Amino acid sequence: MGAVMSRKIRLGITLGDVNGIGPEIALKAAFEHRWPAAWQLVLIGSASIVAEQALRLDFPAPPAWQPSQTRGRQPRVVCWDPAPALQPRLQPGRLAVDSARAADAWIRACAAACLKGDLDGMVTAPISKEAFHKAGIDVPGHTELLAELTHTRDFAMMLFGGPLRVVLATRHLPLARVASALNRTEILKVIRLTGQALPWLGCRKARIGVCGLNPHAGDGGALGHEEKDLIAPAIRTARQKGFQAEGPIPADAIFYQAVHGRYDAVIAMYHDQGLAPLKMIAFEQGVNVTLGLPIVRTSPDHGTAFDIAGKNKANPSSMIEAMQWAGRLAQRQNPWK
Repeated sequence: MGAVMSRKIRLGITLGDVNGIGPEIALKAAFEHRWPAAWQLVLIGSASIVAEQALRLDFPAPPAWQPSQTRGRQPRVVCWDPAPALQPRLQPGRLAVDSARAADAWIRACAAACLKGDLDGMVTAPISKEAFHKAGIDVPGHTELLAELTHTRDFAMMLFGGPLRVVLATRHLPLARVASALNRTEILKVIRLTGQALPWLGCRKARIGVCGLNPHAGDGGALGHEEKDLIAPAIRTARQKGFQAEGPIPADAIFYQAVHGRYDAVIAMYHDQGLAPLKMIAFEQGVNVTLGLPIVRTSPDHGTAFDIAGKNKANPSSMIEAMQWAGRLAQRQNPWK
């Protein structure tokens, strides 16, 4: 990954759903890892919950911070409560509307601060999509919400860990809707975003392997026509535009090839096609980065883990990786800014 540079960096870390493991992994990552001296970590969420959780975990309570505080020597870890009127009850492991509404407000405040330049990047702890739905917040997840907040039309999810980098052509869709959601334009867009992102991530060759949708990549049309009608034409166009894309390649072979260095990234046609192999080899170190945004956004590659919330069992490794990558990317030229 290379050495982490040490220019002044201020990262916003949203707490996500406080009834999950978000506050725990944010605090553990902030205090248990050795961060560059020039970095400041801003925990964004309920100040009272942060203080309570810090006490329970035997960490110091981070002092209060505001975006106007940009001068002078400041503590390494601080807390910004941008919506003090929204104070969710702490109910570890429970689905709650108030926690979803607070998480939504914290995400919006963090994104606005990044756009304004008060923060250099954002790292988002997990939210509960079910709680968002119950709260009437009609977004599929962080990715779509941040695209809306930053007025971004073309965006994609890249997840990486170990030797794999995976980008999704479709995101949170029922499997029965995947084939009808695919089209040449969307596949080409994802190839383009991937090709732009790889140099930003340090991959100069930017070699992209594109999965087929069907078993054996359609087997010449015997097992489906999406490869011939949609995926292959999009790859041809991408190659004409200068992107090093190959495929469609059967999903049962492409990840082996990527692990052994043939591709710098794999484009999967649907969520589990790409994330099952990634999580098999990097479950506790996976990172999600949103491609296409004019701001830096990363997150750990796991959910709220309600089953272990409040039990001091959460592993902060993925959050640490996400924070490290946010800091790295904030020091490089964003291809979409």
